[in-house]
Order: sequence, then C-alpha cells, then structure tokens
Amino acid sequence: MRLALVVVALAVAALAGCRDRPATRAVAQALQPGGAQPDEIPVMLNAELPFRYPAALYDRKVQGNVTLRLFVDRDGRVRPESTRVEESSGYPPLDSAAVTGSRELRFVPAKLRGEPLAVGILFPVYFRHPEAPALPGDTVLRRASGVGRSASGAPDTSHR
Repeated sequence: MRLALVVVALAVAALAGCRDRPATRAVAQALQPGGAQPDEIPVMLNAELPFRYPAALYDRKVQGNVTLRLFVDRDGRVRPESTRVEESSGYPPLDSAAVTGSRELRFVPAKLRGEPLAVGILFPVYFRHPEAPALPGDTVLRRASGVGRSASGAPDTSHR
C-alpha cells in the first residue's frame, strides 16, 4: 500500500503540541496588526489531517510546502472565504489541496482574557512522499515539531 505523508504545522507546530509557544504567539500577534493580541493561541482539534495528496503528483513523487493564511473565527472555524495561499509550493495542485483541506480544520479558538478571539494565522502544510529524498530543511521540521513526525494516508483519488 502506498502511503502519502502530509506534515502540518502552525508556526513551528505549536498547535500540535510544540513547546515553543512564545514563537507561536509572536506569529499570531504579527497577524493581528493593530488588533487585540491573544493570551491563548488557537489549538487544532482534528484527530486526522484533512489534506489529500493529489494522486498524479504522488505518483511522480512531487513534494512541496504550502503556507496558508487562515482566519479562525471565535467559534474555532476556518472562514474559507478568507483563506489564501501566502506562499505557494510552486505546484498549483498542492496549493489547491492545501486550501481544500483547510476547510475541514477545527480549532479551540484563540482567547483574550478567557474570551474567544478571532485571529489570522499562518498554517504551513508540508506534502512529503515516503520514497522521495528529503527536502532542504526537513530535519528541522522533525526536530521542531513535537508532532511533526507525520500524518499518513493513502492518496485520495476521489472527487469530493
């Protein structure tokens, strides 16, 4: 069985349990220009990652990183109309798969003095093939992300 690896992190994987919460808070603050700064960052609730590796790129062992700009509302939902690719992988199908998957992300919302707070965040999505060589920086990903090991799943060839 072929496995597709997709590693997801928010600001050095803090949403997934990384110990570097000050760095993550700095990223959340940077995305809140002039607005209230959260006391608590959003925490991802998804047990399984919703990103599907495009089958044609998986077959060719194409890998890439996509950085999304997401708006997480006070209920912890991603507002799809405000999602955009901040940094492209260079492969439109990977970028599209990241945007599509982001619609299914759920979070415990950011908080300010205990009250839910809508925030903008940067959310990197790393598409990795288990049989392809590591990309530059991949050893840093594994070290920085307590979770960042990886999430696995077979390529999704269905059209949802």
